[in-house]
Amino acid sequence: MRRREFTVLLVGAAVLPATAVAQQSNKKLIGFISGFNDKEMMPLFATFRARLHDLGWIEGQNIAFDIRTTSGDYEKLDTEADSLVASSPDVIVAQGTASLTSVRRYTRTIPVVFTQVSDPVGQRLINSLARPGGNATGLTNFEFTSGTKWFELLTEFEPTLSHVTLITNPANENTAQFVKVITAAADAKKVAVRVASVRDVEDIQEAIENCSKKPGGGLIIFPDGLLITHREPIVELTARYRLPTVYPFRSFSEAGGLLSYGPNFTAMFRRTAEYVDKILKGTRPADLPVEQPTKLVCNQSKDREGPRDNRPAVTARHRRRRHRIAPAAAAQNIRFWHKADITRLSSNVCFWG
Repeated sequence: MRRREFTVLLVGAAVLPATAVAQQSNKKLIGFISGFNDKEMMPLFATFRARLHDLGWIEGQNIAFDIRTTSGDYEKLDTEADSLVASSPDVIVAQGTASLTSVRRYTRTIPVVFTQVSDPVGQRLINSLARPGGNATGLTNFEFTSGTKWFELLTEFEPTLSHVTLITNPANENTAQFVKVITAAADAKKVAVRVASVRDVEDIQEAIENCSKKPGGGLIIFPDGLLITHREPIVELTARYRLPTVYPFRSFSEAGGLLSYGPNFTAMFRRTAEYVDKILKGTRPADLPVEQPTKLVCNQSKDREGPRDNRPAVTARHRRRRHRIAPAAAAQNIRFWHKADITRLSSNVCFWG
């Protein structure tokens, strides 16, 4: 179990956790629960905390934090959710569908701001995006149709793609919907789909090795805390077997992965802090519409040399066409691929170098 409590108070030899500090000093207690590990979570939490500071909420003065991370272990996530609710925070931030599901299992009264939840309406976690009702609101991250974009990007990099392996965590409630969407896109292109359900590094290695045994293979890594935790061995294995791979988050590209397509986490956590600010000031979660990302970001690995650069010749073709960048985009240091590709994928896709 990974648990961190911030803002402690020393009384003689005793150390009081954030919960006790908040109760004794009338500080607002913000609970934070995530399936990510500490390494992944802390930079995002720092962004969240900094935005709260801008809004007048200062750690140690009028707020305290209780943070729980579980490194993709959903059983521990449920245990941590129970413990966090028992500490009676003023508001809980739940990152990911599994976190939100666990928290709502134990409370329907404590305000909850969720982030990175794909389908809160379809999974009956809220009533609607416009009027969530109940005690939860927040931000979504992916529509399930994003799975089609992952597949399209993969076929751009590997036009001869004949089979694709989907690396998934079977405990993730979103898996089935993403699989359904990707399978439909692959069937239209006569590309075979294999679903690899993984629970640890050994499973991941076996799935990637199996994909490499037949020519024309590619991988799509699903959005999941377990897979983010193991992103470095995943990237190393895809490089070793020279498999074109599309990832859901920028952190994979930063680790040397080929390409990622997904939301901007930094922007999302700043906005999450703004939701928490409104709730701490008296707004009910039921009165705050759920927000969807208006722009998804496509990140290319900065590592363009050596064994990790497994992009086929089509990449060079796109690189040669960068002169078609709109001046406004260039001024923002945004590098697009061929304009037709952006239009075909989505008008809301940005390609960052």
